Amino acid sequence: MTTLNIDHVSRWFGNVVAVNDITMTIGPGVTGLLGPNGAGKSTLINMMGGFLAPSTGSVTLDGQPVWRNESIYRHIGIVPEREAMYDFLTGREFVLANAELHGLGARAADEALATVEMAHAQDRKIATYSKGMRQRVKMASALVHQPSLLLLDEPFNGMDPRQRMQLMDLLRRMGDEGRTVLFSSHILEEVEQLAWHIEVIVAGRHAASGDFRKIRRLMTDRPHRYLVRSSDDRALAAALIADPSTSGIEVDLAEGALRIQAVDFGRFTALLPKVARDHGIRLLTVSPSDESLESVFSYLVAA
Repeated sequence: MTTLNIDHVSRWFGNVVAVNDITMTIGPGVTGLLGPNGAGKSTLINMMGGFLAPSTGSVTLDGQPVWRNESIYRHIGIVPEREAMYDFLTGREFVLANAELHGLGARAADEALATVEMAHAQDRKIATYSKGMRQRVKMASALVHQPSLLLLDEPFNGMDPRQRMQLMDLLRRMGDEGRTVLFSSHILEEVEQLAWHIEVIVAGRHAASGDFRKIRRLMTDRPHRYLVRSSDDRALAAALIADPSTSGIEVDLAEGALRIQAVDFGRFTALLPKVARDHGIRLLTVSPSDESLESVFSYLVAA
């Protein structure tokens, strides 16, 4: 059973702190590394894979240091986000090259290509592949030696819905087999469909950890901000402000709307249409004003 330990790891580039004092343990099963773009996910995965040294802290695989330890690559498969590939090779030649680095032959390469359903295009040049096909060939190359730990950086980028479902099914099977699988994503729904456990990072910091139900509950329970336009904004504001589901209402004259902060999401969403109906007020616009991933994740950092 492979376990990856990240212990008080930081990484900075000059004056820029990319990863800030992160501690987590990644065990068997499928773990999602969730965070907005620029959160530090790729930097963290590069340290997990031994491609980048931590500025402070340590990364170990089953107790063995990852940095400058060539032996760990017998156990790790890595699918980077970067597109750098040898476009002049065929898909099979690319996977076979990695198989040979592990002392394996053509059979291992062919099995890996079949696993990711790329056998039909294995003799085409990589230059002719779509982004989704490139992702699958990178996956085959990472799987060729049957690693116990698989690290994937945004693996679903560029895949169509069918390719995405195929890869999700493959990763689930690997998790069920007891392998340790970690993949990064900035899309919550993508992680929910696949991960048993979620680690959230924002601006290089560890923001939350747990199963997706816990993370979703934290996100749902956070204060929500809405932009509301109605036929009588002042009367609506007066009726809503007395209810404990709201913590603040501002009349925005420039927008001709109300800006409402709701602290009880469920109660507020039931209350708003009821209050409007009881007071004969027509709701013209009701839209969340803080639903960006950055705002959601930033709330988790402070939670």
